[in-house]
Amino acid sequence: MPTSSTLPKYIQVSERLIREIAAGHLADGARLPNERDMARDLNLSVGTLRKALAVLADKGLLSRVQGSGNYVRQRAGVTSVYGFFRLELPRGGGLPTAQVLDVTLRDKPGDAPAFGTATTGWRIRRLRRLDGTVVAVEEIWLDGDRATTLTAQDLSESLYQYYRDRLGLTIAAVEDRLGVAPVPDWAPAAFDLAPGKLAAHISRVSRDSAGARVEFSRTWFDYHKARYVSRMGRG
Repeated sequence: MPTSSTLPKYIQVSERLIREIAAGHLADGARLPNERDMARDLNLSVGTLRKALAVLADKGLLSRVQGSGNYVRQRAGVTSVYGFFRLELPRGGGLPTAQVLDVTLRDKPGDAPAFGTATTGWRIRRLRRLDGTVVAVEEIWLDGDRATTLTAQDLSESLYQYYRDRLGLTIAAVEDRLGVAPVPDWAPAAFDLAPGKLAAHISRVSRDSAGARVEFSRTWFDYHKARYVSRMGRG
């Protein structure tokens, strides 16, 4: 099966830390371990770790005090690569990764809400993991007018980052509806829930910066392995 291009290591680390802070595993004001110890524990070079910490500092999530260390600063509304990815491990957090199963240009599904201007859409099917554990399968439909070609090798771990960087399309808002639905018949065996079995389900419509609907997606996830989490305000 094709696999999405892996994000740079320092971005993976910064994203993991952003999600750990959001989940409360790294409390506001907590001092991080010294950089050499932290790099060793994460199996990173000190230089890569410092690039990751610089990302957090730029987002206002880290206060770097000369001679003292790095201190966590919790903030709401932080933009990140996985800012719209709402699944977390039951304990919270977890680094998302994606494995592309299929990319095809097809007629849009008849049961999808209206989105985009084309009659066709790019159908992207993926297997999703958190910290290496398979937690979900997803089917994303991007309006066919938004890309002339699309292959599994093109896509990055974050579709929204790919949309922005390669297609000039920014996803500015999403609407999620939660429920239950049968696991689709194309779900691979790696997803422990068998086709036809009821699973937690997310239906999403995504809008661009002009407010136009450009994408529709549906995600089936294993509630025993992941939770849907949406945080608002300070807490």
